[in-house]
Amino acid sequence: MILEREKALELLHAHIKNPRMIMHCRASEAVMRALARHFGEDEDQWGLAGLLHDLDVEFTDADPLTHGPTAAAWLDEMGVDPEITDAIRMHNERATGLQRFTRFQHALAAVETITGLIHATVWVYPDKNIQAVKPKSIVKRMKEKAFAASVKRENILECEKLGLSIDQFAAIALMAMQQMPEYTP
Repeated sequence: MILEREKALELLHAHIKNPRMIMHCRASEAVMRALARHFGEDEDQWGLAGLLHDLDVEFTDADPLTHGPTAAAWLDEMGVDPEITDAIRMHNERATGLQRFTRFQHALAAVETITGLIHATVWVYPDKNIQAVKPKSIVKRMKEKAFAASVKRENILECEKLGLSIDQFAAIALMAMQQMPEYTP
């Protein structure tokens, strides 16, 4: 089953109170939808995984050993599509001890990470306007290990397992976030 988006948003707001985390989840949804369009995949399925991937982050206090599998278990109990819950479970490979191997898993791990890098890049722009950011700025920041040091660049580089260069991936992700009318840094 794929949850209706409104139901998914209600679930998100019931479990996450931090507005920045909610914005991160919504940005991940937008980028996952853009990737689904690019690859001819199911936009609702991929978007839902992006929207709900961090559903348990406040409950688990982002514990790397329980974050991801907890949200996946909640969604499994609700009868959500197993491909969605699997991607959510696998976006935090530390919790599972397994390697990602599907396009969907690689996409979610790369997407949820690049949204953080894009967000950090927006913050260094004087006007903090995402519309002013260019894909080359994202790629440049990607190479600066001290910039947004907590961003796992190896996860972003999983875009290559999707057949996308970092330049292509940054362009798709940035455009998706720029098209979000609700985006705020």
